[in-house]
Amino acid sequence: MGTKSGYREKNTSLMSFVSIFVLAVSLSGCSTLGYYAHVVNGHLDLVSREEPIHELIEGNDLDAKLQQKLERVLKLREFASRELLLPDNDSYKTFVKLERQYPVWNVIAAGPYSVQAKQWCFLFTGCISYRGYFNKEGAMAMAAKLRQEGYDVYVAGVAAYSTIGWFDDPVLSSMLYDDEARLAGILFHELAHQKIYIEDDSSFNEAFATAVELEGVRRWLNQQGNPKAIERYRLHKQRQKQFQHLLAQTHEALKQAYGDEKDQHKLEKLKQDRFRQLQRQYAELKKSWGGYSAYDKWMQQGLNNAHLALVATYHELVPAFERILVEQDYDLHGFYREVKRLGAQTAEKRGQDLAQLR
Repeated sequence: MGTKSGYREKNTSLMSFVSIFVLAVSLSGCSTLGYYAHVVNGHLDLVSREEPIHELIEGNDLDAKLQQKLERVLKLREFASRELLLPDNDSYKTFVKLERQYPVWNVIAAGPYSVQAKQWCFLFTGCISYRGYFNKEGAMAMAAKLRQEGYDVYVAGVAAYSTIGWFDDPVLSSMLYDDEARLAGILFHELAHQKIYIEDDSSFNEAFATAVELEGVRRWLNQQGNPKAIERYRLHKQRQKQFQHLLAQTHEALKQAYGDEKDQHKLEKLKQDRFRQLQRQYAELKKSWGGYSAYDKWMQQGLNNAHLALVATYHELVPAFERILVEQDYDLHGFYREVKRLGAQTAEKRGQDLAQLR
């Protein structure tokens, strides 16, 4: 694992994590004990295998493609702190090679006639709109339980997770996308969670991090001066916004229908009709793209309310944060200052202000 001093630092981090686990257990009921143990064990398993990226690169034992990606990670990491004013710490300076597709699977749930995500509340993170598992089996078991209780459920594998600054997070092999913009985006997004995080407001946190991700990637690509990469990213974001707009329309239509109609049989018909309409609208959108099929797999999952709840969590408030960035003339000092001001307000006042900005 490198030098002795690095080994001592790592053990200190592990001991801190174990101490937090003991505290969590002492303050929690038996029903959450197993879950907290799962989270601690899952995280410790990853960090016990992390290696400093600079040592891996200097060791000359890497294949050329992995070495190139890790070298780019260090450049992106330095850019994030210098140009985007994101935390300058030891996060994303170590590497873990996963033996599975994803580090974490998130379970998202919504009522059968609701597009509001179910909330889970935890120590240190507050209430969030998903429940994460370090193994797929645990996530699928929870999903099955929720379905039995009547929820619409979606299990999503995620390439990265954040300890929101409590610990130094490693770069995972699942994050090393071939596309430079996606690699940059995921690093900037996760670091943004360490910059500003508001308890009990997943939509605020994810939309803020997404806005930082978008602006960060734009600045990174412009600095690299690669016209083809910039155009490719521009076209990707244009299509992504069109797709998200389509989902947002469905989200709003169902939200209104669920609130207006009380007859369950009519609600079920409205729900199924609206999801069928979404499929038809997507087919038309895809045709306008000339057959671009990046969202086919997502659309073929058997969509339900939980899928729409997840998309809303990440993207519904992004325009509000982009508006703040414009109003601050793209000055990140001012942008972060205004976001912190919003975050310090009550949830009701924060929601009102963000709605006006949208």
